[in-house]
Amino acid sequence: MPWNRPNRLALTVVGCALLAGTVVTGYTLVNADADAAAGIRPAASANAPHCHRIATSAPASLGGLARRDSSLPGIAVWGDRAIVLRCGVTPPGPTSDPCFAVDGVDWVIDTAQSTRGRKVIVTYGRVPATQVVFEGGGQTDAALVDLSRIVAPIRQTSNCVETG
Repeated sequence: MPWNRPNRLALTVVGCALLAGTVVTGYTLVNADADAAAGIRPAASANAPHCHRIATSAPASLGGLARRDSSLPGIAVWGDRAIVLRCGVTPPGPTSDPCFAVDGVDWVIDTAQSTRGRKVIVTYGRVPATQVVFEGGGQTDAALVDLSRIVAPIRQTSNCVETG
């Protein structure tokens, strides 16, 4: 095959496409590896259709932090893992943990997993359940308003907050 101009151009285009695909794949794998190394694991039901919708429609910024890519199913991450959403966790049963409603979505503070600098909150009465972990002093109230909007389409089957 002669190396005339059209052949060189075609070879260059194919080479660039392969390089771009390799870079994107490498970036995705690095983020997934970094998230896994940081202890972030997909929940048991992370591949549920609702979880895919929640993870892909999560806001670009949350609590003043930019969202970053994570290839892990059912996972959305903001900042340097300051806020991590995991969809598909086991729904909490009846509990004495604090419960509150945000825009029609009931949330429970998981006191067993929360610490002074870490707040773990889980949706109540929705399957699959969604867990949000706030590290540090993030803006949980504003963040939960945004997150309640994307969780609300999951049918609520029970309440932990009495509806009026």
